[in-house]
Amino acid sequence: MTISSSLSAGVSGLNANATRLSSISDNIANSSTFGYRRSVTDFHSVVVGQQDSWRHIAGGVRTSTLRLIDEQGQLQSSSNATDIAVGGRGMLPVTSRAALDQPGTLPLSLMTTGSFRPNAEGLLVTDSGMVLMGWPADPDGTIPQQPRDSAAGLQPVDVTRNQYAGNPTTEVTLGLNLPAGETRAGASGDPLEVSVEYFDTIGGSQALQVVFTPNVPGAGASNSWRMTIADSAQGGTVIADYTLNFDTAAAQGGTLDTVVDNLGAPYDPATGTVVITTATGDIEMSIGRPGDLEGLTQLASTFAPTALESNGSAVGILTGVEIDPDGIVNAIYDTGFSRPIYQVPVADVPNVNGLASEDNQTYRVTNESGPMYLWNAGNGPTGETMGYTREASTTDVARELTNLIETQRAYSSNAKIIQTVDEMLQETTNLKR
Repeated sequence: MTISSSLSAGVSGLNANATRLSSISDNIANSSTFGYRRSVTDFHSVVVGQQDSWRHIAGGVRTSTLRLIDEQGQLQSSSNATDIAVGGRGMLPVTSRAALDQPGTLPLSLMTTGSFRPNAEGLLVTDSGMVLMGWPADPDGTIPQQPRDSAAGLQPVDVTRNQYAGNPTTEVTLGLNLPAGETRAGASGDPLEVSVEYFDTIGGSQALQVVFTPNVPGAGASNSWRMTIADSAQGGTVIADYTLNFDTAAAQGGTLDTVVDNLGAPYDPATGTVVITTATGDIEMSIGRPGDLEGLTQLASTFAPTALESNGSAVGILTGVEIDPDGIVNAIYDTGFSRPIYQVPVADVPNVNGLASEDNQTYRVTNESGPMYLWNAGNGPTGETMGYTREASTTDVARELTNLIETQRAYSSNAKIIQTVDEMLQETTNLKR
C-alpha cells in the first residue's frame, strides 16, 4: 500500500537527516582542530519496485558520508619551529608513540599537519602521541637512497642522537697583499707570516702557519715568492710548498701569474684553489685565480691580510631543530652552524579521499586510496614542508550553521510525514462497516 510506503519514506528521511546532523555536529565541534578535514553527507533517492503512471510507491532516501581530505585549510604561523604543515598536496608520515614499545614493524599513519616537540627521549612527538618519521642522515649530512614505495627506511626523528657535534674546517680563503718592494734587489728577504685557524674532525682548534719568503734577486725585481704551509696538528710539518709569480703587465699588474707546486698539492688555476692535507683531512684553500684581484696580490703597499676566512667551528651543543622546505630536519648548535640529521618525506596517494580516517587527524592507506609514494618535499605533486606553521580546520562555521538550520527543517518535515500517515491510518481504522 502506498500509504505504508509513505511511512517508510518518512522514517528514512528522519534517519538521513540524523546522519547529516551527525556530520555537521562533528564539523562544528572540530572547527578549531588543526588539520581537521570536514565531512559531508549526500542524499540519494531510492526507487522501490516498478513505478506506474497511476500510482507512486515511495522509496525514501539513503545517505553517503565523505570526508573531504583533499581540501586544505588555511595555513597559520606559530612560534614553534617544529610546528609543521605541508604547503600543498601530501602528508607527513607518523607513527604512534605506543607502537614504539611493541616488537615488529611500526604502523604508519599520515598527518596533514602537526605540532611536534621533543619528548624526554628526544623524539619529535605531538601532544596526541604521534611521532614524526624520517630518513636518518649519514654523519656527513647526506641522505642515503631509501625505498619510496614503502615505509621500510623511515625511523622516528630523534634529536638527542646529535646532542653534540663538531664542524670541521673544509674551506679556507687566503686573501692578502704582499709588498712588491720585498722582491727587489737589496731587500732584506725576511719572511712574512700569517696564521689561519682551522678546526679538526673532533672540534679541536688547530692552525695553519703560512710563510711567505721573497725571492730577492741580485738586480731588478723577481716578483716571486715562496709560500709554505705548516700544520700545527703535525708538529709544524710543512704540508704544502709553492712558488708564486706575480704579473707586472699594465692590465693585470700585481695579480697572480703562475703558481708552481713544489710538494705535491697542485694548484687549480680555473678555481684558484689548492687542496692541502692536514692531520685530520683535506682543506680546500682559495688563493685567487691568475689575473684576479681577489686572493693573493703583490702591490707596492704593506703586508696586509684582506680576507682570511674559514668555515667550521668548535664542538657545538644542540639548541634546537628546524625543518626546511625540502623536508630536511636541521640540528641548530650554539656555535652557529647547522647540520642535516633527518629528511621527512611527503607521502602521496592517487585518491586522497580514499584514505581511512583515524583518531587525532591521522589517515591510513587503503585499497581505495591506492598505493603510497614518498616524495622529497616540493617534488612531484607534493608541496613544501613549512616550519613555524600549522594548518587550520577546513570547517566553515557559517556554512555549517546554515546546513544545520536546513537539516532541522528537513527533519521536522519528515516527522510531519509520519504524523500525517498516522492520522490517515487512524481515519481508516475509524471507518464503520
